[in-house]
Amino acid sequence: MKNLYELTTESRNQASENIDMLSTIDMLKIINNEDKKVALAVEAVLPVIAQAVDCIVEAFQQGGRLIYCGAGTSGRLGILDASECPPTYGTPHEQVIALIAGGHAAIFQAVENAEDNQALALADLKKINFNAKDVLVGIAASGRTTYVIAALGYAKKLHAKTIALTCNAGSEVTQVADIAIVPIVGAEVVTGSSRMKAGTAQKLVLNMLTTGAMIRTGKVYGNLMVNVETKNLKLVQRQIDIVMQACGCNQDRAIQALQECNGDCKIAIVIILTALSVDEARVALQQNNGFIRRVLSEYRD
Repeated sequence: MKNLYELTTESRNQASENIDMLSTIDMLKIINNEDKKVALAVEAVLPVIAQAVDCIVEAFQQGGRLIYCGAGTSGRLGILDASECPPTYGTPHEQVIALIAGGHAAIFQAVENAEDNQALALADLKKINFNAKDVLVGIAASGRTTYVIAALGYAKKLHAKTIALTCNAGSEVTQVADIAIVPIVGAEVVTGSSRMKAGTAQKLVLNMLTTGAMIRTGKVYGNLMVNVETKNLKLVQRQIDIVMQACGCNQDRAIQALQECNGDCKIAIVIILTALSVDEARVALQQNNGFIRRVLSEYRD
């Protein structure tokens, strides 16, 4: 195992060596300039991210789940991404699950030694009945988190697909996983504070993994989130707006269509754009795995 000072994420950043002597605006300019490098680092690994998205899509199609695991900031980022999938895409809560070393308490404050506990990783995966159909994404900025390495090793023993997300090339997690996503963001503004550039890179990649997988499984039409759940008034209005935008209809027609199909955005769009009834639209969508475009290409006048 490498010493911390040998890791890219732990190196000193020459651009910020005197940041404590600067004015507030100049301090912020340095942080902003360093943040600009993150998107380019992610861009450099897009082909690997695409492999990971396809891997997740395949797991979903076979009834598998996407499981994130991480510690500290990395674990919290996984939780953030997983928690947004059901309201945004109408997915079952068990389809995308995030595990964090130390459990629920670790979301709010550090749990001592949890990230170094191999047994805890195995217990957490067993608790959710992790199996070969699932895909595990281990998130670790340093690439050396014991909890994540143990989880990836357990997943491989079950012959499940494994993905590592780290910001250090050649780190331990990259050697365990089937696919290694490694955006190299360089030294942090505050030495070792990987919640900054590394955390931002991880957030960008996680956005791509779930968004890409949801698009590839028919949960987006154009750029509209047609599987959105109406959990509050804002989302009720969003659903109406989505139908209006997708169909080019007025609000009254969108509301009427949504009422006819009990608030199913996809069915509402299909019945407006085709001559299908609600039941026919439902069946057509099922036969086409939920892809609106496929239904329209078959039934639209």
